[in-house]
Amino acid sequence: MAIAARQRGFRVVVADGCQPPIDKTCGEGLMPDGLAAFERLGLQLSRSECFPFRGVRFLSRSLSTDARFPDRVGLAVRRTVLHRVMVERATQVGVELLWRSTVSGISADGVQVGKDLFQSRWIVGADGSNSRVRRWARLEGSHRTRLRYAFRRHFRVTPWTDHIEVHWGERCQGYAIGIGENEVCVAIASNDSKLRFTEALRELRYLSERLEGSQPSTAERGATTCNRRLKRVWQRNVVLIGDAAGTVDAITGEGLGLAFSQAPALAECMESGDLDRYQRIHDQLMLRPRLMARLMLQLDRRVSLQHKVLQVFQRRPEIFRRLLALHVGALRPSHLVWDGLALGWELLTV
Repeated sequence: MAIAARQRGFRVVVADGCQPPIDKTCGEGLMPDGLAAFERLGLQLSRSECFPFRGVRFLSRSLSTDARFPDRVGLAVRRTVLHRVMVERATQVGVELLWRSTVSGISADGVQVGKDLFQSRWIVGADGSNSRVRRWARLEGSHRTRLRYAFRRHFRVTPWTDHIEVHWGERCQGYAIGIGENEVCVAIASNDSKLRFTEALRELRYLSERLEGSQPSTAERGATTCNRRLKRVWQRNVVLIGDAAGTVDAITGEGLGLAFSQAPALAECMESGDLDRYQRIHDQLMLRPRLMARLMLQLDRRVSLQHKVLQVFQRRPEIFRRLLALHVGALRPSHLVWDGLALGWELLTV
């Protein structure tokens, strides 16, 4: 957001209590549409520090099906590398960065950072799903689905595929994606707050076999995930972006891409002073990922349905291809009506 605002001529100050590079529990994949939005901000990743992926594969017990992206690849990259690249670009365009500087409050006069008050025309809350800015601005009103619990770890192993793999189990889903020539990121999500990474991995037989004998290269990190839709994302001169402005379940892989897409729209609306327009654009951008999250979570803990859906995708691979194209913005949501009807009919006949 800071980069997009600087590109519109704003003076921008970013205050954060941490010191970069900042890590965060994340699947670490930029889907093709998110990568395009990332690059429109003038951000570039070195191919030596990332790993291209060309599609998505679903696996459930003995069944598997996959589809490729219609136009371009996605890129997987360590969150710490991504943050470093963003900091370098922000510095290049003239953003003022205040690290280890805790924001203690906001008011009509500006933002309190330590003992200093920064007077601001606009205050942007980009402080994540547990946003304090959102709470201070009284924008907490929301509709939220049940929380899921996610864990991420990296393993020293050669990636075995150029796809994101989604492994469906009885109590959890596992996600595996190569992030380098000799490293794979694995994330696991579940409704069970007591289920931990090692135990969950044992339920995902194929993924567990792929990782057998490999050594973890990072410690386990945890977070919560859910679909959360805010009633409003701005009030007076305070506006929210990214996870602070609402979330989609991590199953979509769209969290980063949404933030990169929202940033130019917000900068333009701040320049014109029309935050109602940002609200409309924000809601529109969130519509497709939320819809896909609901569809994918219908498979959660429904083993028989998982198998039926994968059987349909094997028998009618064009349905999976079009759903994936819709997911990355290459098709309009209206196509979902016909593919949804086709999927429903095939499920009845499996």
